[in-house]
Amino acid sequence: MAVFLAAVVFVLSGSIWTAGDMTAFAAGAGADFGKETDFARVFDLAGLFSEAQEETLSGTIRRLRGKMNMDVAVVTAEDAKGLTGQEFGDLFYEENGMGAGKNASGVLFLIDLDNRELVISTEGDMIRYLTDERIETILDHVYEEAADGQFFEAAVVFLADTETYFDKGIPKNQYNYDAETGKISRYHSLEWYELLLAFGAASICGLAAVAAVVREYGVKGEDKRMAANFRLSYRKDSAFTLGNAAADVLLRSYVTQQVIRAAGNSGGGHSSSSGRSTTHRSSSGRTHGGGSRKF
Repeated sequence: MAVFLAAVVFVLSGSIWTAGDMTAFAAGAGADFGKETDFARVFDLAGLFSEAQEETLSGTIRRLRGKMNMDVAVVTAEDAKGLTGQEFGDLFYEENGMGAGKNASGVLFLIDLDNRELVISTEGDMIRYLTDERIETILDHVYEEAADGQFFEAAVVFLADTETYFDKGIPKNQYNYDAETGKISRYHSLEWYELLLAFGAASICGLAAVAAVVREYGVKGEDKRMAANFRLSYRKDSAFTLGNAAADVLLRSYVTQQVIRAAGNSGGGHSSSSGRSTTHRSSSGRTHGGGSRKF
């Protein structure tokens, strides 16, 4: 009888653990970033935070997720399963259903005690917000705390820096650089005043061209015969061959593309490293940004 009761307890406890795991995963996959939700985004697997500290981090994360419409998570781990810190962080992000929208946008901060590594993993739109330069700055800040064993403070600093860079927006010179293929994806953004300026400049150029033609071929004060001669001269001088014009455009386009490629390949392939976000692929094939620092 005692053996039977022990077996029942074992089965029930195993079922509870499995259900808990499935609930946590389902919550991560269906998060609503526009509302105050209670989905877990602090995974303290290494037991580094007190209950009060975990609640503080969770509250900040809920606020940031609602503000940025992107996912945010803090993870601690003692066992990286034989992976590097970056590999573990990327896969943890994916396997727990993190990310907002079709691009699974968000960021994860990992304190990896196994590899003694601080890791930031980004995906989707967050890759453009947290450039290589910004990630290095964040790692500088969290390293100062983690090196002294102040892991909660390190997580607080990470969340504060992430919000600061989100508020600053995507840098104007930002581009994603695929470390495997060398492909560059630039961020394009036009402010309203830039559009207005472009429209104004185009209008001025058009009016100036019309005014020049009117001055050059004006017939004020001339008789009808002279006017006819002016019109014939105007038509003759205005004639052009479409083929030649198209060839000129293609030539200019070709030369410009060559110059851009040459500039992009110089100095390691980047024309402006301050706006670069280096990306890599996880073992599942998804694209991540991020970086890491030993401590």
